[in-house]
Amino acid sequence: MVSLYELATPAYIPALEKKFRPAALANRAFVKLARESGSPQPLVIALERGSGAISRYETICLPDRHPQSFLNLEYAERLAKFLLWARGGWRIIIGGPKCIGEHIRSSYSKGGQRNFDSDFMGGVYGQDFVVEITEPKNVPLASESTMSIGGHLEGNRIGFDLGASDRKVSAVINGEAVFTEEVVWDPRNATDPQYHFDELMAALNSAAKHLPSVEAVGGSAAGIYIDNRPRVASLYRGIPKELFDSKTTNLFFDLQSAMGGVPFEVVNDGEVTALAGAMSLNDMPVLGLAFGSSQAAGYVTLKGEITTWLNELAFAPVDYSPESATCEWSGDRGVGGLYFSQQAVFRLAPKAGIDINPSLGLAEKLKIAQKCLEEGHDGARQIWESIGVYLGYSLAHYADFYEMKHVLILGRVTSGIGGDIVLAKANEVLRNEFPELKNFNLALPDEKARRVGQAVAAASLPKIAAGNKLAE
Repeated sequence: MVSLYELATPAYIPALEKKFRPAALANRAFVKLARESGSPQPLVIALERGSGAISRYETICLPDRHPQSFLNLEYAERLAKFLLWARGGWRIIIGGPKCIGEHIRSSYSKGGQRNFDSDFMGGVYGQDFVVEITEPKNVPLASESTMSIGGHLEGNRIGFDLGASDRKVSAVINGEAVFTEEVVWDPRNATDPQYHFDELMAALNSAAKHLPSVEAVGGSAAGIYIDNRPRVASLYRGIPKELFDSKTTNLFFDLQSAMGGVPFEVVNDGEVTALAGAMSLNDMPVLGLAFGSSQAAGYVTLKGEITTWLNELAFAPVDYSPESATCEWSGDRGVGGLYFSQQAVFRLAPKAGIDINPSLGLAEKLKIAQKCLEEGHDGARQIWESIGVYLGYSLAHYADFYEMKHVLILGRVTSGIGGDIVLAKANEVLRNEFPELKNFNLALPDEKARRVGQAVAAASLPKIAAGNKLAE
């Protein structure tokens, strides 16, 4: 019996992960198989998220009588999972063969294979997660929403970027960074919300010393943020739920008060990655990917706006191999955060012959691997080449869900020569495996922008109202 991943043998095999089976190839092969069946069945998936916004995706599947119709379940499950984390939603509507809808419903039920995902999304949107089954013709039409974001460069601003291994801050005057600072920290193991407040306050005060006044503060942070409130984020995983609900959800409002009530805005770091790209390129649409402690993603549309999509591609599947790496948080295999982050470097390092002390912090671990790369270690080079292969195939997958003219990659993993290796290998994969994808440009920012560019872009998030009171 053929499995979906067996349709996905790539021409480029990562040196350190021989059984990598890219989603892009599997999905394309499945759709081709469905078309060649002579009677493909429509499959429509819609997702409802906050404020009634609805995303819709149309594809096809195999007819019930086809000898390989069992592939429908795996194809639809992986597709629904990707859409859920790319678009977000508390309700999935499945329009297609009833057995597919029932499979998705069972997977996302209590105790089901995707129980983590349904619980997570229910927490994000404050709704009980549901899966509805209907006919394709009854699936609601898309009702998307967008919003303007950032690009405000005037005045004296502070921008910060919060990752799991370091926090960055910039003092910015009329769009020019006059001071930047990176500090190693360990937020995920902190159990007291005061730790996060004190660390961020120290960063803001450090930047404020380099400004004549502070007129606005903008922040980029890993996780999901709605109206400046953290909803779900690994940065606060060590904080007990009752303290998170009573203290952490108000973290940025407390910081705003401490800064004199100036305009203060915080969004997901992926969105700021895309914003940084749009600002530097002065062209859209842009998909921004940050390779840090995990994978962050953001998207700026053709009109220079962001969607209300979730864009949490760290949890979106890119590898269909049953032997792919398992995410310790979600319990799922082959998801982006394990392929485009420091986690990818650390899990490949032993295969590359690099011994890294597990007791070290994330930043220190990465520096060891990067030093090996700079010294010409063959195994270290294979780590970054493998990430490049992952990226090439995954960008072809992302292209099925995002209109892209530019893709910008940054974050600590892309620092130094590693970023150039990733870029070259990804472009090679795209050029030879997907020659039809010629409509987007994959690029790295310069070295300075790779590491602190997000903090500078974050500074542009808030709009300074006329007559705003300055915090001296």
